[in-house]
Amino acid sequence: MSVQVARRYFTVDEYHRMGKAGVFSEDDRVELIDGEILKMSPIGSRHAASVNRLNMQFNNLLGGRAIVSVQNPIVLNDFSEPEPDIAILRRRDDFYAQAHPSASDALLVIEIADTSVEYDHDIKLPAYARSAVPEVWIVDLPAETVALYADLANGVYRAVTTHQRGDSITPLHIPDLSIEVVSILG
Repeated sequence: MSVQVARRYFTVDEYHRMGKAGVFSEDDRVELIDGEILKMSPIGSRHAASVNRLNMQFNNLLGGRAIVSVQNPIVLNDFSEPEPDIAILRRRDDFYAQAHPSASDALLVIEIADTSVEYDHDIKLPAYARSAVPEVWIVDLPAETVALYADLANGVYRAVTTHQRGDSITPLHIPDLSIEVVSILG
């Protein structure tokens, strides 16, 4: 006899209501991906340092042309609201006070992976692709590489380039900006 397990998938709206109702504590590190509430890995010091370095670099280089969002939600669709480590968003005068940014607001999403390489690559990257985020970088701290995913077709990134120490990387939608990989990795 086989047992069938029924799953309950949540919408972004239900997820927000759960947060307002106190279902999650302030210290809970969770995000909604494809209707499932997933626990995120704790942030280690190397991960935090990479986020801080990228935040400072992008803010200095962009000079207010875009919004650098750090570990804040992006609504991908009715069932997904990840919190990427860094998102470069289209500039908006209200800084997205009326609603969280959507996938169409993102120019670039960056995930820093120390213990979460598989999760970021196998779970979050496909979710970004299905929602047409135009470019994603996955910073793999253990491998000391930055993988750039772009050129979307049918919900899949067709172009993948891997960069390492000694290389620089340029966001596709901000071609006048270049960042040294060593300055991301530390």
